[in-house]
Amino acid sequence: MSMSLDGFIADENDGVEELFGWYGNGDVEMPTAVPQFTFRVTEASARHLEPFLSGGVGALICGRRIFDLTGGWGGTHPAGCPVFVVSHSVPDGWPRADSRTTFHTDPMAALEAARAEAGDRDIAVATPTITQQFLDAGVLDAISVSLVPVLLGRGIRFFDHLARTPIRLGDPTVTEGKSVTHLMYEVIR
Repeated sequence: MSMSLDGFIADENDGVEELFGWYGNGDVEMPTAVPQFTFRVTEASARHLEPFLSGGVGALICGRRIFDLTGGWGGTHPAGCPVFVVSHSVPDGWPRADSRTTFHTDPMAALEAARAEAGDRDIAVATPTITQQFLDAGVLDAISVSLVPVLLGRGIRFFDHLARTPIRLGDPTVTEGKSVTHLMYEVIR
């Protein structure tokens, strides 16, 4: 997740413009599974994105809000992996035969389905609420934050409603990009 220095992953209107500038501020072209989402990042950010865009992620779990805001990525997420949406309802027109997107009412059921699909590859979680639920349940292995040097002041926080704190993290792996610092933390159990 891209996050502001004050902890927000979107502004109060779900806007991410202030947080996503680093996806286009470099010379390294990073194609995705969706041609219109080709990124142009720095070499450092390309190293950070490489596992995500080159098959290292075998499944992605998101919530219905992000799914709706992105239009379901047109049926294919930029990572090219199957998407497991946690939702109490299935939107009109879904599921679709041309998409590897499925819907689950329970986050843990979505995780089990994602594990079966991903095999030994990583599972990405692209939503703050489910990330928090997985942290509380003790099933998240790592947290990746692309920290953007901006203060939004208000919006949607990444870690707003954790029930089981403190959650201890290992020392970060740090990758310095342009207008972003990529941080990877192991979750200590």
